[in-house]
Amino acid sequence: MNKILYIIFISLIVSNCSLKPVLKHHGVPFLEKKQTKLTVNKTNKNDIIKILGNPSTKSKFDSDVWIYIEKKTTQSKLKNLGKMIIVENNVLVLEIDKYGILKKKQFYNKDDMENIKITESTTQDKLNKNSFIYNFMSSMRQKMNDPLGQRAKKRREINQR
Repeated sequence: MNKILYIIFISLIVSNCSLKPVLKHHGVPFLEKKQTKLTVNKTNKNDIIKILGNPSTKSKFDSDVWIYIEKKTTQSKLKNLGKMIIVENNVLVLEIDKYGILKKKQFYNKDDMENIKITESTTQDKLNKNSFIYNFMSSMRQKMNDPLGQRAKKRREINQR
């Protein structure tokens, strides 16, 4: 009887194991292949949406900037306790002019992103104690901390005595 239970138990464990790695996909699939269909100064917004779909992120400054993202992860081997590792990490940045035509195309893969240098310089704080914004924000903070003005009334009563 025990041998039958062991055989059933082992067969359940083995049948649930998969030899193929499980890939978790986020974003636009096959972004690297699809982006080759886009040509600068020829492709328009409608073509881009037909090929890639809606962008992951849109930005509007002087011209439209559309960002498409693709990320594939899988679990590592048993020695790393199933920690998620990145298989692919692709980003496509498209710049579109005011007429809706693709002006610039930049494709970054996982290796390119490792080589990107991030600046460590910081911006200066332009908020000093004499500025209008500082005064306004500090008065708002006081109103939030004491909405009915009870503290100010107590101070006046104490000063009058």
